[in-house]
Amino acid sequence: MKFATKAIHVGEEPNVKEGGCGDVCIPIHMSSTFAREAVENPPGGYEYSRTGNPTRQALEKKLAVLENAKYGLAFGSGMAAETTVALSLLKKGDHIVAFDDLYGGTKRLFNRTLSNFGLDFAYVDARNAENVEDAIRQNTKMIWLESPTNPLLRLCDIKAISKIASDHNVITVVDNTFASPFFQNPLDLGADIVTHSTTKYIGGHSDVIGGAVMLSNEDLYKKIKFNQNAVGAVPSPFDSFLVLRGIKTLAIRMERHSYNAQKIAEYLEGHPKVIRVNFSGLKSHPQHELAERQMSGPGGMLSFELRGDLTKAKVLLSKFQLFALAESLGGVESLAEHPALMTHASVSAEERLKVGINESLIRLSIGIEDVDDLIGDLKQALSFV
Repeated sequence: MKFATKAIHVGEEPNVKEGGCGDVCIPIHMSSTFAREAVENPPGGYEYSRTGNPTRQALEKKLAVLENAKYGLAFGSGMAAETTVALSLLKKGDHIVAFDDLYGGTKRLFNRTLSNFGLDFAYVDARNAENVEDAIRQNTKMIWLESPTNPLLRLCDIKAISKIASDHNVITVVDNTFASPFFQNPLDLGADIVTHSTTKYIGGHSDVIGGAVMLSNEDLYKKIKFNQNAVGAVPSPFDSFLVLRGIKTLAIRMERHSYNAQKIAEYLEGHPKVIRVNFSGLKSHPQHELAERQMSGPGGMLSFELRGDLTKAKVLLSKFQLFALAESLGGVESLAEHPALMTHASVSAEERLKVGINESLIRLSIGIEDVDDLIGDLKQALSFV
């Protein structure tokens, strides 16, 4: 089966045999616990919904196939997924090499929470794979990547870095939220673990918070699965249902997100009030060729640097009529945000500037509205700055 077919059918195969009721959509199993006839024999293996739930299991089966993985695990948020991966596979004294342009929440987790437990983080510009290899130490246990990154849409060569990691017996984790599994599959490029905020493209409707981990290594899976239950940061059955519903339209949504983003990026690139546009679908993107090699499309995220200062950036953001001024991304509606003051506010000003996040940077999550209307909104908002 191809992607769109798997996204609709896997995990929700109707049971029309005797005893089944033929549900086309998996039911929402709201029960917190499950009765059994005999002490040793929980029905279907279900005991308690933190440990396992039929609705969540359907979601996890579907999540796995999206990333061509053997295993999928669902969590209550993307940050819960990242935290559980780290707690499951790392210990005091371990060293982690990470892309310097990461989501602000991930850097906050690393620098202000996990570092308190004796983990050591080194940030490098992973656009050059040699920088990653040079940062590896004897105690390095993990390489943590985003590609494309948030918010500068930088790419790293996942295949090359995964090979370096394998040669050094280091685990490679890739946050694939921006690309979505429709446009990129890091496991196929050699990565060990993929994470997602399913709040974003996978859910796709800005109505649920969730996270996911996909992988094929059984040993790593068992360790993370154990802590999924032990720590308990799992999604509710209803949240699992919402993500399942969102996945069914993932393929067709991503096609429209990417189409609209390409048109908008081209419009912004030619605008006199814009200095540069960060979008891998543009030939001007420094890593355009890499994007074409490891992604099947550029996705729906872009950022651009306004010709002006913070005041002009605020004016622009206040003048949008269709783009909502809001954090998050990946929903059907278009969003605009200011990374320095919003998604990356927890990152110090010094760190932001070092990476390239300045006060005139605007990030857009391009929705699936009519692209002419979105360009019209950008045009009228830019006329005020």
